Amino acid sequence: MKRATLAAVVLASPLVWVGPLYSHCEIPCGIYGDEARIAQIAEHIGTIEKSMKQITELSRAQPVNANQLVRWVGNKEKHADEIQHIVAQYFMTQRVKPADASRAASHKKYVTKLTLLHRMLVGAMKCKQTTDPAHAAELRKLLAEFKAAYFAK
Repeated sequence: MKRATLAAVVLASPLVWVGPLYSHCEIPCGIYGDEARIAQIAEHIGTIEKSMKQITELSRAQPVNANQLVRWVGNKEKHADEIQHIVAQYFMTQRVKPADASRAASHKKYVTKLTLLHRMLVGAMKCKQTTDPAHAAELRKLLAEFKAAYFAK
């Protein structure tokens, strides 16, 4: 088949959308910044806090605006999912490297970072399950602890 014919077939073929496109391919390209990911998580926490407040207020209103209530619940879920994605796919998969257990100091730092990341995953899950602002506050505290541990020299 000639190149021109092959190109025509490819261009004429219907495109099939198979799912969302993601901006990171898990290769060491170095174009994403760790500080930016921390800032994104903080922004997601702020959005979760606002969503929790709106859900609480809308739940008390008479009559209940079910449409807006559902939208805020969905918003809270989406931002908690985003936190879980950044924690798991960015930090746990790509940035926090395993440390040899025979090297006590580096292994301790590794375990500390992993523990904080796991607690953040659980915290995001708890934010999905409730509108208790204490869960978002705990998530914000864990983020600060992780940031300090992650950027420590």
